[in-house]
Amino acid sequence: MIHYDLRCGAGHDFDSWFKDSEAFAAQAKAGFVECPACGSKDVSKRLMAPAIPKKGRSRAKEVPAPVAEASVAEAPAPAPAAPPPPIPAQMVAFLQRMRSEIEKRADYVGRDFAEEARKLHRGESERTAIYGEASDADAEALRDEGIEVARIPWVPLAD
Repeated sequence: MIHYDLRCGAGHDFDSWFKDSEAFAAQAKAGFVECPACGSKDVSKRLMAPAIPKKGRSRAKEVPAPVAEASVAEAPAPAPAAPPPPIPAQMVAFLQRMRSEIEKRADYVGRDFAEEARKLHRGESERTAIYGEASDADAEALRDEGIEVARIPWVPLAD
């Protein structure tokens, strides 16, 4: 994998990973590489310094940290969960575009999503795209009934 620093025609800098330089060229030509800030597909690679180890020194190999053993009686209290890492800007831009398209093309059914999905599946409702809210249990029950559902991270739309 190659890590590229990129810049769009509007001057926004961002980065991305590609299998190799041919993969970048093919994806850019097909219009799959776009700026997460403005959506521009006019993207080029920026000048980068290669990561080359110094002569006689190889890159440090990751060595797993030793595991401390403790008895059940003296086990420390679990540490508070760390907040999840932020979503990369390129992913946020993609999810914002996806949300926008869903809101344009599908009907919002709110908390009635599971029941509306069942009606569609049974042919009791006009065939249309829907979106809404469902609990984990409802989503699993729908899948068990053979109804395809997907969860999508619902990010705020860009201003």
